[in-house]
Amino acid sequence: MNYKTQKILLTGNIDDEAESYLTWLVHQSNNLYNSVLFAIRQAHFKQCETRTFFDQNDMYRIVFKNRYVKANYAQLCKDFKTNKHYEALGGQQGQQCIKSVLESITSYNKLLKKWWNKELDNHPKIPNYRKPGGVYQVAFTSQNITYDDIEGYCRLSISRINKPELVNPEVIIPSGTGFKSEQLAEVRIVPSNGKLWAEYVYQVESKQAIGLDYSQGIGIDPGVSNWVTAVSSQGKSFIICGKKIKSINQRYNKKVALYKKDKPQKYWDDYLARLTHKRNCQMRDAVNKAARFVINYCLNHGIGNIVFGWGLGVKNKCNLGKQNNQNYVQIPTSRLKDRIKELAESVGIVFTETEEAYTSKSDFLAGDLLFKFGEKPKEYKFSGRRITRGTYRSKFGLICADALGGINCLKKAIQRGLGLPLTSS
Repeated sequence: MNYKTQKILLTGNIDDEAESYLTWLVHQSNNLYNSVLFAIRQAHFKQCETRTFFDQNDMYRIVFKNRYVKANYAQLCKDFKTNKHYEALGGQQGQQCIKSVLESITSYNKLLKKWWNKELDNHPKIPNYRKPGGVYQVAFTSQNITYDDIEGYCRLSISRINKPELVNPEVIIPSGTGFKSEQLAEVRIVPSNGKLWAEYVYQVESKQAIGLDYSQGIGIDPGVSNWVTAVSSQGKSFIICGKKIKSINQRYNKKVALYKKDKPQKYWDDYLARLTHKRNCQMRDAVNKAARFVINYCLNHGIGNIVFGWGLGVKNKCNLGKQNNQNYVQIPTSRLKDRIKELAESVGIVFTETEEAYTSKSDFLAGDLLFKFGEKPKEYKFSGRRITRGTYRSKFGLICADALGGINCLKKAIQRGLGLPLTSS
């Protein structure tokens, strides 16, 4: 079984009392999250030993020694059972909030282990508190909701202590579409930029696409103006233009800069929240449409493999100049990669992520070698070179540099053992 999520905007689509109650609820969730995290952190620091040393500036320092953070879910539920924020959320909603804190702790412990094994460059930080007075999601399990897909509504449970405070002791939100009540796993109320969303998480049966050829594949080279350049082992290619996304981001940045002129750097209000909300919806729509286009292309051509070229840290370490950095960093390529992976796995297409070092330098047509990052011998020279941003001069003429990157991503996957019939012809 797989899970899917359907997102529905609640702000403006539910009555005022229900919206006010849910807004109050996400504040209580944020407070409970911080309370639980405070208890875990304080217990951890009491158990930690300290070490002393002089830093590079000869300053005397005292720090805690690194160790796993321990937390017990059952004990936390028992300790916070009488907490006012826990009671305001309700039993199961409070438990889901505690689980989300423990998930962040588990993630920290895993990162700490990787750091000890020298698999991470930067030391992980213990989870920190959320913004005081902020908001955090509230999760309702299927046991605490009444879902009617025929009438088109979903009724959320209300904590016993909150019912007397409401004029209408029912919180009803619009239902999702395309799934039944028995498929529903949970409903999350998610705050974002001053608006409330409902995320319906539901189960779907795993599907296997018919007619896929796992000896065929496409290589994807992500970029900026050419957001996706894909080349298939069948000798065909396509490009998804990224100029529209660049335009949306540039217009957003311009409006924000003009509005925040002579204001503090961290200034924020409802107007900026509305701008950001609109821009985020446009990005989400673009990601979903581009990912669906890639998957449909594979299904229509019977392609069973997708190879996505990706470089770790390509955004936080990019140095392309102020303007190019802004254009590149704001494009949601990582979200697109994850979305393609999700859709591919849902239909049985094999998704492979490969590092893309030297894919735009190695001449595929001339049979140049491909190396992993940092492994190219200094004396090795590639046959061709990139003469402009989008053009590569090969031994056999001018070719699209992004298409070269896509086909070389496929070549790297073959070197890793992915069996595809790929030749320079």
